Amino acid sequence: MHIIQEKNINQVLIELFKDAKNDRIRMMKSFAKNPFRTMQPIDFKEVYLSISKNQGEELVSLIKKNNLKNIVEFGTSFGISTLFLAEGAIQTQGNIITTELIESKAEKAKENFKKAGVDNLIEVRQGNALETLKNHNKPIDLLLLDGWKDLYLPLFQMLETNFHENTIIYVDNADMPDSQDFLKAIRKKNNFQLQSKFDGKVVFIYTKKEKI
Repeated sequence: MHIIQEKNINQVLIELFKDAKNDRIRMMKSFAKNPFRTMQPIDFKEVYLSISKNQGEELVSLIKKNNLKNIVEFGTSFGISTLFLAEGAIQTQGNIITTELIESKAEKAKENFKKAGVDNLIEVRQGNALETLKNHNKPIDLLLLDGWKDLYLPLFQMLETNFHENTIIYVDNADMPDSQDFLKAIRKKNNFQLQSKFDGKVVFIYTKKEKI
């Protein structure tokens, strides 16, 4: 059963990555429409903004290696990263909560999850993540931050009570200015340690283990 699910996931990912190759053109068109104003999430409603295949494969490995079960994702987009999370969660018998602001993206992601045969593992919450995750009260094994960067810090602070000693926070686009501000704030805390990956594009945040 797992082999069939993984095969379906890979087939859907191939299709999505093929379409995502046109992201640069889509972004240029979005920017050309309003070159003198700050871009907003709605400007990227047709853009994937996805993680890379290498990042996805490492996510799968990370989940399996650490037996991560309770996974929360900020920034579903069309579901590429979520499908990698699902591939790992199949092995750990885990589950995923993912949240997406743009309704059309959330609906397309649901279609992709169903096509891949993993929609039973994934709960999609559509709306502002500060609202859709506001009442989350279950332990979080893995938090993937891959949405609008100025929400990283308030989301982290809101969900921090759900972290435990083995929680891993995966920060994508860590080299962007708003992400850097977020990471600077986390470094000021004494109970977290940071590890850079993929030439600084990704940062892992771990809870520091207490010395005995």
